[in-house]
Amino acid sequence: MKPVIGLVPLYDEKLNSYWMLPEYMQAIEEAGGLAVMLPLTNQKDVLEQLAQKIDGLLLTGGHDIEPSFYRQARLEQCQVTCPLRDEMEKILLDIFYQADRPVLGICRGLQFLNVYLGGTLYQDLPTQINSPLKHSMQPPFDAVAHEVDLVSDTPLADLLQVKTLGVNSRHHQAIDQLAPDLKAMAYSPDGLVEAIYAPDKRYIFALQWHPEHMKASLSSQLIFKQFIQQAKSNN
Repeated sequence: MKPVIGLVPLYDEKLNSYWMLPEYMQAIEEAGGLAVMLPLTNQKDVLEQLAQKIDGLLLTGGHDIEPSFYRQARLEQCQVTCPLRDEMEKILLDIFYQADRPVLGICRGLQFLNVYLGGTLYQDLPTQINSPLKHSMQPPFDAVAHEVDLVSDTPLADLLQVKTLGVNSRHHQAIDQLAPDLKAMAYSPDGLVEAIYAPDKRYIFALQWHPEHMKASLSSQLIFKQFIQQAKSNN
């Protein structure tokens, strides 16, 4: 049986619709999993029932996180938030993190995992840090925007067996203070945390870049295959 991966949905306010980038689903399917988009809801009983049906959780990219969630006042540069999604992901992480079940976070997923565990964010990189790097690239999104340096003796370095990695970049927020229960696995040249994991958990893993857009790269394939293997051992 292929492991079932639940994906947190994207939301379009203008069309009042849920949607999903196909690359997320394709990357999961090509790694050997079944991808299912979850409904956008904060109903705890619904999410608990759905959580019983999936083997792994993918926290996708998307909206900015509501600053009050990490105890900050909103800056004017903070963009559109989706409080319902913040509530949904908190409930899901209450289930998955506490039960030590597999979670992969991408972009916003890394940021939400950090604030869920007590960390904070830069609300807007262009106005809050002085960096020559462009963290919000233009298409094509499978191109390399910058490199990251992998931290030795971490799960990502052990998996990829490289010291540096070229990544894409589509974000204007990032980790400021890293949550106490998380450790960094990669840094950008300007010092931002680009990958994290929870050392006390079996598989809680998150990346600031978008490996789903770089499915042709070996590193992206290894990341998704490891996630699917972890989910498979859970089903």
